[in-house]
Amino acid sequence: TGVLHMLAVSQLCKFCDLEASSCSGTGTCSSNCSITSICSHPSEVCVAIWRKNETGFSVETLCHDPSSLLYGVQLDDYNSSTCVMKEKNSSTGTAHFCSCSEEECNDKLLFTVDPTPLTSIILVSLLPLLVTAAASAVMIYSCRVHRRRHLRHIWERNIKLHKPKGSGLDCSNACAILVDDDGSDSSSTYANNLNHNTEPLPIELDLLVGKGRFAQVYKAKLKQTTSDQFETVAVKIFPYEEYASWKNEKDIFSNTDLRHENVLHFLTAEERKVEKQYWLITAFHPTGNLQEFLTQHVLSWEELQVLSSSLARGVAHLHSDRLPCGRHKVPIVHRDLKSSNILVKKDLTCCLCDFGLALRLDSSLSVDDLANSGQVGTARYMAPEVLEARLNLENIESFKQTDIYSMALVLWEITSRCKAIGGPDAVIHVVKWITLNASDYRYGIKTFSPTQLVMDFLGYI
Repeated sequence: TGVLHMLAVSQLCKFCDLEASSCSGTGTCSSNCSITSICSHPSEVCVAIWRKNETGFSVETLCHDPSSLLYGVQLDDYNSSTCVMKEKNSSTGTAHFCSCSEEECNDKLLFTVDPTPLTSIILVSLLPLLVTAAASAVMIYSCRVHRRRHLRHIWERNIKLHKPKGSGLDCSNACAILVDDDGSDSSSTYANNLNHNTEPLPIELDLLVGKGRFAQVYKAKLKQTTSDQFETVAVKIFPYEEYASWKNEKDIFSNTDLRHENVLHFLTAEERKVEKQYWLITAFHPTGNLQEFLTQHVLSWEELQVLSSSLARGVAHLHSDRLPCGRHKVPIVHRDLKSSNILVKKDLTCCLCDFGLALRLDSSLSVDDLANSGQVGTARYMAPEVLEARLNLENIESFKQTDIYSMALVLWEITSRCKAIGGPDAVIHVVKWITLNASDYRYGIKTFSPTQLVMDFLGYI
């Protein structure tokens, strides 16, 4: 589109269903919630709700957009860094609500009390120190904001310098974590996406929509605890014997650096001991996978451009060792790229899924580690060096090159379904382009840029 969007960062909040609590509603309490979740939208803040009933006390923690009502209550003070409880009349009765905008700030619940004279004296005595501390905090915050703006300006300027004319740039995908002045992360790289509740999430399986080597995928309903409303999600179910595949995909998904508009959005993971199953819960895309979509649709030129460019952006994000803000990222190779492992969203952009065979190209991996990662993938999409077991294990870039080969075959599939391309002779020309040019990107003759690759590809056809 050529339009730069502001970077947006989703909150990390405690997220547990209504649970019994020992908190009596005085002083300071802990939510005792063991789940930390990434809020689904940057506008959402952390919320905690404390209730008292005939049997005792309960606490609920969640993410919520303050612009909309929650149980009939309008949230206030959500820009606070602490979660201060206030009594409200909600649709479920009287309860105490608090909201805040810092990482996991809804874990510590503060109940307001009337200050005693001694408290007032102490506050007056500490006032000069508080003013000094506040002024110092403002100065530090201003310096950090200025530095981040400076880094963002440099990044955007570099993007403009290297962006081909007429190409679009999508910057809606932000760094989930910004770099502090000391070079450390301002939040953990890994979110705790495993559901540690003793009770599983209220999910009702609806329809089997896919089946692979390791798991089955269902359309499902994630029910709300206080109403008949539900959210449609996808549930990937692994049998107990496929624990290794489930764990690998969960670990890949749990890395917040993976988040991108062209990568399937991950919600959480569960170990279902009663059913002897492992679950991955993700966003649901009703259009289905790219293979099914191409079987049922003939593409226009514009649809070809959208599908191809979004696929290339997703692969580029996986392979990149830097986030848009400049922060280091461990590259990931998919190792099983094919049209059935790519979902089509409602806007006809692609998003990558099925990371059961994916590999993090950590610099600490030895040649033996890489050799033991196995010869994996789907034979039809495998690069020749993988099929012939001639992969260069001394250079981790060779793993990325196998993904590029697989992606080129998917580009051929997309192109062969475009009515603007022409008959069989035109498809032969496309195959020739892939044969001659994709190798340039695979072997480093050309630097892999999703924009440039698709521009070259579409310019040829």
